Amino acid sequence: MQPASYFRMMQPYFLPAAVVAYLVFRTMRLRGIKARLPMMIQNGGVVVDVRSTGEFAAGSRPGSVNIPLDELEKRAGELDKEKPVILCCASGARSGAALHILKRLGFKNVVNAGPWQNTI
Repeated sequence: MQPASYFRMMQPYFLPAAVVAYLVFRTMRLRGIKARLPMMIQNGGVVVDVRSTGEFAAGSRPGSVNIPLDELEKRAGELDKEKPVILCCASGARSGAALHILKRLGFKNVVNAGPWQNTI
């Protein structure tokens, strides 16, 4: 079989394989973060939920702080740059954006915990 024909035959499987690989990677990454959370919190870390105030009121991790993503840059001074910051939201997308904002502002020990339920 020629390489080009083999490639054409396998092409329909590339996207599903990539999706599965991404989901496995994400699951393993979140498990690793979840395992480190108790130590981070013990070391003075704070869980910051970047969902809207309404979403936060509907359910959140006890002891977490709500700083909606659209307010994070101006309220970052409320956080200690020397202590761990654990970010969460509904799915991990907004907390991922928040991670980049805080890193740009000089925060060193910041992690995206994904969905807030991962922080419980």
